[in-house]
Amino acid sequence: MHSSVINRFTRLLVLLLALSLAACGFHLRGLANLPFQSVHISGSASIIEDLKKSFRSSGVKVLPTQEGAQALVEFLNETNEKRILSLSGGGKVSEYELVYMLSYRMRYATTAEWGPEQRVEMRRDFSYDDTQLLAKSYEEARLSNDLHADAVREVVRRLSVSAPQ
Repeated sequence: MHSSVINRFTRLLVLLLALSLAACGFHLRGLANLPFQSVHISGSASIIEDLKKSFRSSGVKVLPTQEGAQALVEFLNETNEKRILSLSGGGKVSEYELVYMLSYRMRYATTAEWGPEQRVEMRRDFSYDDTQLLAKSYEEARLSNDLHADAVREVVRRLSVSAPQ
């Protein structure tokens, strides 16, 4: 008898949580709703392979040439920077900032002119300690990978709101 009351209470609690999440507008991040079905990517950037994966998972064909592509994306420039943010009292670095910048442009196959150059800039900072060199180099590599993943999501988000002309 006591376990059936707890079981009912648990079910009611789960139902209330699900309804409250639905009521606040929460939904899982789904696939990008891109306004084109095929794309050709040119230029060079370290995120191109991840971008291609993202396009494919959204149902967009990535073509090796411009022939048949509805949209063309060209990467113009990419930079990775590591800047000193702060120094300790002894003059040693205590914080770094990682900056990833990317510029690209896009156009639809139906237009002759490229759209304006788009710039994506991502930043992360992290504390640094000489005595933890291995751990901090791993953290730096992880943050750099996160910057690139965030840049891919930002490029896809911007392309999803671009309208054909």
